[in-house]
Amino acid sequence: MTDFVQLWVYLSSTPLFGLTATLVVYVLAQAFYARMGQAPWANPVLWSVATLAVGLTATSTAYPTYFSGAQFIHFLLGPAVVALAWPLWQRRVALRAGWGRFVLASLAGGAAAASSAVALAWALDLPSEVVLSLAPKSVTAPVAMGVAEKIGGIPALAAVFAVLTGMVGALSGKYLFDALGIATDATGWMARGFALGTAAHGIGAARAMQVNADAGAWAALALGLQVVIASLLIPLVAKVF
Repeated sequence: MTDFVQLWVYLSSTPLFGLTATLVVYVLAQAFYARMGQAPWANPVLWSVATLAVGLTATSTAYPTYFSGAQFIHFLLGPAVVALAWPLWQRRVALRAGWGRFVLASLAGGAAAASSAVALAWALDLPSEVVLSLAPKSVTAPVAMGVAEKIGGIPALAAVFAVLTGMVGALSGKYLFDALGIATDATGWMARGFALGTAAHGIGAARAMQVNADAGAWAALALGLQVVIASLLIPLVAKVF
């Protein structure tokens, strides 16, 4: 027990703490996810976030202390997103054949996601900063923060909304697709993946990739298209209105 306490004291005061805690918690969450047959409610990202949040609160560990180590994993987010281009390259023939439909679907999906969130926020009479922070909720968190700052929202709040949106999409997507009768053939996986990437950005794409390779590839395409479309159009629309 003494050795454990000494190890805790050492790790909690160095960048190794955040790195070690993140890796250990995620590996355990991933094992639990696999044990549960990849059930949506057992999403490893969800349980990792919840476990780390409870652990940091229980040990009174400041977030900057944790992030001093976790930033090394955070840095890998960029290369991981770039790596999603490889599955798309493998499907370049289908991509070239249907690029127009993909763009139109992205425009429709992005418009629905942003407008529904903003309309609901307006209906609830939320502060304008909150309304503007909700607009980019279906874009991956770093981009959502930049868009929110550009249009007068709160970047930190936009990141929270983006993460929550991704979690909800990853948890509910399978049940919604089943209820709509979307098949699990090649066309169905394309539709499921593209919808998840459009509505639930990176977290949804990760879920799609775990379930089916085709779904993951199309989710990655949808994620990329939403980043470009939202970055260009949301500031323009916000400026007009």
